[in-house]
Amino acid sequence: MANAEIVGRMPEQTADRKPAKASQRSISAPWFARGKILVLQLLLIGGFLLLWEVAIRAEWIKVYLYGQPTGIWRELVKGFTTGTLLNDTWVTAKESILGFLIGSIAGSAAGLLLWLSPTAAAVLRPILIALNGLPKIALAPLIVVWFGVGIESKIAVAAIITFIVAMITSYAGTQEIDGDYLKMLKALGASRLQMFRMVIVPGSLPWIASAFRLNIGFAMIGAVVGEYISADQGLGYQIYYAGTLYNLNAVWGGILALMLLAVLLDGAVGWVERRMKWR
Repeated sequence: MANAEIVGRMPEQTADRKPAKASQRSISAPWFARGKILVLQLLLIGGFLLLWEVAIRAEWIKVYLYGQPTGIWRELVKGFTTGTLLNDTWVTAKESILGFLIGSIAGSAAGLLLWLSPTAAAVLRPILIALNGLPKIALAPLIVVWFGVGIESKIAVAAIITFIVAMITSYAGTQEIDGDYLKMLKALGASRLQMFRMVIVPGSLPWIASAFRLNIGFAMIGAVVGEYISADQGLGYQIYYAGTLYNLNAVWGGILALMLLAVLLDGAVGWVERRMKWR
């Protein structure tokens, strides 16, 4: 009798264990895939750097034209040891983040508010089209003249560039809201302000999030261009200064620091975006 009970329970226990194993596989599979991709990425980068170093040592290409990976590494170590690279990275990060926040938040708000006034939107539409087609970097010399050579001008360049992008994108988001749905709400007695608060703003959040993601790069471009024009610190200044001395290893070191900063800032914005309620 006892043996029969044990035998009868065995399939149940086995059935209970199978989903657990399947669940473990389903959890570990994404991590394995990510790890595999990371390894392939590192191999690709490592292989490229190795080929570059070999080409320099074999004199297939000239070091004074392309730099050298080992020389770039020495410049990075020197910059971190002396603290200059960390300071320049912090300056550019501060300019980019402040300009990004000011421009993106203000621009998104302005784009949303345009929906409240169709007349204002119609008047400003040609201007928005012109600003959208304008290379925003062309404004940088003017902004530096207006705001001076300090950190304020770099923040202003980043803020103005991101403001334009955020305003145009958020306004475009308001135009994608279902018009029939708005007509139904209006028929039910909803005011324009109520529709704005309950429908327009939530419905435009994906567009605003997209603008924020784009604006990380634009903010960094604005800050670096401002540093190119007039500065005494920052990654843009160091890259420009090293270029005037034909120190390509230092130029590449600054570029790598910029790339790392861009990845970190983009990752931070992506982390916030994934945790927004509308997601």
